[in-house]
Amino acid sequence: MSAGSVSVAIYARVSSEQQAEAGTTASQLEALRQRVKEDGYEVTPDLSFVDEGYSGATLIRPSLEQLRDAVAAGLIDRVYVHSPDRLARKYAYQVLLIEEFQRCRTEVVFLNHAFSETAEENLLLQVQGMVAEYERAKILERSRRGKLHSAKSGSIAVMSGAPYGYRYISARQTGAAASWEIVLEEAKVVRQIFAWIGEQRLSAQQVCRRLDQLRIPTSKGNPRWNPRTICGIIRNPAYIGRAAYGKTHIGERRDRLRPIRGSSEQPKRAYSIYEVPQDQWIRISVPPIVGRELFETVQEQLADNRKRYRLRREGPNHLLQGLIVCKRCGYSYCCKYTWKRSSSAGGKARLYVYYRCTGTGRHDADGQRMCSNRALRADLLDQAVWEDVCSLLSDPQRIQQEYQRRLTGMEQREGWDSPDRLQSTLRKMHRGIDRMIDAYADGLLTKEEFEPRIKKAKQRLSNLEQEQRDQVDKQLQRTNLKVIIGCMQEFAEKIQNGLGTLEWDAKRKIICAIVKQIEVDEQEVRIVYRVRPNNFTQDSNQGSLPHCSRRVLPRHRPHPMHQSRLQDRILSSLQL
Repeated sequence: MSAGSVSVAIYARVSSEQQAEAGTTASQLEALRQRVKEDGYEVTPDLSFVDEGYSGATLIRPSLEQLRDAVAAGLIDRVYVHSPDRLARKYAYQVLLIEEFQRCRTEVVFLNHAFSETAEENLLLQVQGMVAEYERAKILERSRRGKLHSAKSGSIAVMSGAPYGYRYISARQTGAAASWEIVLEEAKVVRQIFAWIGEQRLSAQQVCRRLDQLRIPTSKGNPRWNPRTICGIIRNPAYIGRAAYGKTHIGERRDRLRPIRGSSEQPKRAYSIYEVPQDQWIRISVPPIVGRELFETVQEQLADNRKRYRLRREGPNHLLQGLIVCKRCGYSYCCKYTWKRSSSAGGKARLYVYYRCTGTGRHDADGQRMCSNRALRADLLDQAVWEDVCSLLSDPQRIQQEYQRRLTGMEQREGWDSPDRLQSTLRKMHRGIDRMIDAYADGLLTKEEFEPRIKKAKQRLSNLEQEQRDQVDKQLQRTNLKVIIGCMQEFAEKIQNGLGTLEWDAKRKIICAIVKQIEVDEQEVRIVYRVRPNNFTQDSNQGSLPHCSRRVLPRHRPHPMHQSRLQDRILSSLQL
């Protein structure tokens, strides 16, 4: 086969954002393109697949998914990868991907490993993969034990940085042990923050406003402060001379109700970070900035705030918490409490709960508010969404109609054929391509005759394989339709009489099971459903939720006129 007729792709990956910023990805791509050029091939930009910041311990990576789809469609003849560990960190994943590519007649080329079909070469690849995986685990364990020993010995080098108010002095700079040095200007700001909160009883939000008014920048030079940054400062024991190591640990990844704003649904990391109890922290002596008495006063105030304002049950206290997304800026909605005087209640002040876009509290570099989307009464939106959910559960035929609409659209595509006839055509196409390649190898076809024919044949084969996949999807959707409709009908029959009397927790579980997200725009509210069979056969994992105040409040009966106005703005869409 000539070089011009071979479709070549390259794949590169780095595990961290720091490696991506340092240009590690660029060096991999340069080495891969150089090797492709030496082999006499060319690679187009659309066949360059790069995953930046994704762990090799998982197969769920955006560019890897695109590469596998392209290989399955027969669009790639050869894939160049820098090394097996760039393809996957686990040997089992390496074997899975290589076998998958080989079944699709795609050759895999590693720059540092001569891959071949012999048993000896395969054995060498297996040994290298297992040794690399073992060595990586040993390196991580040695690193963990080494840091733990250094922390117990009182070495601040394990921190690798310093919080606001300090400067990290590495051993390389002084020739002695690493240390923290107090930055006088920043230390003055830290003392002022503790004084405002401990003596004047200001909130973190009020402290942010004062710092913004004084035009004091953050450690990163940002002109605006965030309440989370203030809370992190006042809780950090380093400011009384006792820096803490080991405050978090890595564990099993938590499920999320929806992706974080600006991130893909495919996670970059296969783990989550968990907090460690304070009695398990390792303390390291550093120069203090504030007195212990003032620090303890601030901690007592924080504890008092938790008692007065956060007397609530664990978990979410709002029916739609974690599900509402602003359609304009993409930020999530959280809850805000507002006291208002009601004319219908004799002028008495009542406490109302609103779902508010968190983007309305954020500002850009010019001080402009990032979002101006309106807030919504929580009780009105909760009732409107619950009524729409009840309508869906009471009428499973809505699901059937949506499935039928999509299946009808698929059937209207040109080229549908019976599965048996399509499979026979595919076998003939494969045999024809093999004969064409043999004829070219025997010199019966010239290069000018071979290239357009093989290109046309491969395109035809790709179209047939796509048509076959569409048929499989169609049959799978028909099966899913029957299962989902049956599950929903059975589920609806069980709860039909009790939908109006369900407890709050039961409503929350049902909504989390079938609602993907709720998109709020200026003129409409769209409910996006996700309907699958397991939604009605097992409890839905609620996942992690964005932080918002969750005080237990009396539920007021919404005014009929207000409720009707919001109900008119509710739209539904199904994601199946």
